[in-house]
Amino acid sequence: MKQFTLNFNINTFIIQYGYLALFIGSLIEGETIILIGGIAVNQGLLNFYGSVIVVIIGGFIGDQFLFWIGRIYGDKIFKKFNQYNYYIIKLHNLIHKYPNLIVIGVRFMYGLRIIGPIIIGNSYLRSIKFMILNVIGTSIWATFCITIGYFSGAIIVPWIYKFNHSLKIVFLISIFTILFIFLLNFFIRAYKKK
Repeated sequence: MKQFTLNFNINTFIIQYGYLALFIGSLIEGETIILIGGIAVNQGLLNFYGSVIVVIIGGFIGDQFLFWIGRIYGDKIFKKFNQYNYYIIKLHNLIHKYPNLIVIGVRFMYGLRIIGPIIIGNSYLRSIKFMILNVIGTSIWATFCITIGYFSGAIIVPWIYKFNHSLKIVFLISIFTILFIFLLNFFIRAYKKK
């Protein structure tokens, strides 16, 4: 089966920048890039374990960075966002009550992916505990996202290939239809002028 292509050749992009793209995507919390990485693993363009390790490293570094931003600048940052104090206090209480669950699960919580580690950094949680829990959470997240991408690739890639083929047919039919309407309109106007 042919590998699928979009407007740009994603296969070439992944081959050239695959692990770097995964690293940057995981560093800046880009699930889309990581899921595409999983699809690339499915297509044999990247190695499963190599991809998971790169995503773990990128995710870990990104969250550690955000944690330390929260630890050093958290109070200044949160003073500028007074309208969100209720949510920040609520998350602080959850961190105090369920630190392990919150640190491991924050990367799976929509809306808290970036701000979550900053709020955690601003809490009482010791940095060594965050680091250990961050390794665990990042490992689960990386394995999950790459695996979802891998299995999605088995379903999506054949569909995209068929869709691309169907899209070409629809495109050609559309071009001929537009051309036919244009010519018909041209001849009708020419006939009316006589």
